[in-house]
Amino acid sequence: MAGKFEPKVPVQLDPPKDDPISPEELAKANGENGGKCYVAIKGIVYDVTGNKAYQPGGAYHVFAGKDASRALGKTSTKPEDVSPEWRDLPEKEQSTLNDWITFFSKRYNVVGKVQGATNFE
Repeated sequence: MAGKFEPKVPVQLDPPKDDPISPEELAKANGENGGKCYVAIKGIVYDVTGNKAYQPGGAYHVFAGKDASRALGKTSTKPEDVSPEWRDLPEKEQSTLNDWITFFSKRYNVVGKVQGATNFE
């Protein structure tokens, strides 16, 4: 089922960037006051600014400005699960996390990598 993560409406994405984004810059990109909204997964930063779900008041705002790898693997929106650590997750949750990476990579521009991140593949 290669197409299961395809967006319903085709998305024109920019070439991925690997600009360093400091953890402080990432934290500021939380969609507050109409600003940029980024979510990182395994240290890769995606620009989710256009999706209301990640904006303040949205269902996924808990992920905004953070590396949400662990929470995505666990399919959790609990603030305590939002963490870059994912390597100790069970295989099934790691697989879910990889599905989320596929999902994000087909919908959102990669704007950089978290500076100093150690949670890449």
